[in-house]
Amino acid sequence: MGNTVFERRPPRRSAVEHALAHSRHSVFWLDDLGDRVEHPALVGDTTADLVVVGGGYTGLWTAVRALEREPSLRVTVVEAKTVGWAASGRNGGFCEASLTHGRENGERRWPDELDELERLGIENLDGIEETVARYGLDCDFERTGYLSVAVEPHQVDWLAASDGENGARFLGEDAVRGLVNSPTYLAGLLVPPRDSALVNPAKLAAELARVVVELGGTIHEHTMVRGLERARDGVEVRTAGGTIRAQQVALGTNAFPSLLVRNRLMTVPVYDYVLMTEPLTPEQKAEIGWNGRQGIGDLANQFHYYRQSADDRILWGGYDAVYHAGGRIRPEYEKRPESFERLASHFLTTFPQLEGIRFTHSWAGVIDTSTQFSAFFGAALGGRVACAAGFTGLGVGATRFAADVMLDLLSGEETERTRLEMVRRRPLPFPPEPAATIGVNATRWSLDRADHNGGRRNLLLKTLDALGLGFDS
Repeated sequence: MGNTVFERRPPRRSAVEHALAHSRHSVFWLDDLGDRVEHPALVGDTTADLVVVGGGYTGLWTAVRALEREPSLRVTVVEAKTVGWAASGRNGGFCEASLTHGRENGERRWPDELDELERLGIENLDGIEETVARYGLDCDFERTGYLSVAVEPHQVDWLAASDGENGARFLGEDAVRGLVNSPTYLAGLLVPPRDSALVNPAKLAAELARVVVELGGTIHEHTMVRGLERARDGVEVRTAGGTIRAQQVALGTNAFPSLLVRNRLMTVPVYDYVLMTEPLTPEQKAEIGWNGRQGIGDLANQFHYYRQSADDRILWGGYDAVYHAGGRIRPEYEKRPESFERLASHFLTTFPQLEGIRFTHSWAGVIDTSTQFSAFFGAALGGRVACAAGFTGLGVGATRFAADVMLDLLSGEETERTRLEMVRRRPLPFPPEPAATIGVNATRWSLDRADHNGGRRNLLLKTLDALGLGFDS
């Protein structure tokens, strides 16, 4: 088995240590917000037409879309901590049109409705852009397109096979390095702006919260929901500060344990790690090019994703995806020096001309991973509760679509969204512990071996593929 490019061309150890020496463990996007609007915790009992559990993208989009459909609704959002503090404020800010975690995953799972899913995905991304313009959302929205890069010889043919697909353009070695100057690039696939945008993720969450309030909704932070109970005329949402009697409930709790027992095994929390550089100087920018500001990702199973911020920093994340025994979510899991060191080393391998740059921020967060690698949906308590989860790292754009799906489910009306097999069919659950820990870690090891073996998948991965359990990205 051969080594990957990141092992064949490692930077000097001292360069990695220098790059990380002054990095602080903090989320750049959340720091970049400055003074944030605070929303009071719930105190006492109250009523609402719709209670949305979760103050991330899924919950906020649901509140916005509900109030746009029916401005007179009494909509209350409850969040255990603060708006956008978890995945919605920590991600890379890649806002994709795809609802299926890429075309290949969609073709494998829902081939008969893939054209419809791709159309709905483009309409959804267009809708996000229209919302940004209509409400003046200050979130650094850029419709930039996306660049997939081959960094190993076997990946070149993968990209070439997608040339012309939905407007994508294959780039040979010279052409891709003309766009972004990295000695690791062997080829590229340039995806047009219609399919991909970038945002400042924490700003998007904060701005959606602003719109919720301006449209007449209420947000309660520091209000953890402890349970749901069916009531004679609705649902009782029990929180630490009081009970909300609601007509309907939408759940957007991401990787955190579901309030519906039936969904407890539908996702696992996987930790993802990220670095952010200091702002590049004009000379450094000239060294690497990248004037198109596209988001970039490589094609390894353990892949890297990276993009530029509005102030010319580079966010560099991915590669390590860590599952902890028992599916636990703990703050101490966010501090993993070996992951940050590995990321810094891979960054300097990709851009050796930037040696000497420093990383100002390092952080981590959990991804709500499902076995179909994209969101699943459902309803409960006689149709009064709807849920969406399992975005598997591609939720910045898809959460708006999920909001519309949940509202359609709560309305009880059949729509083009609720007719989709993707919406109607539930994915396979993960096994209970300890089988989940054994299975996830064995799969991670197998994916790493595939990256070291020309992309060839072993028996475990082939078996998971045959069972429809994903694990291809």
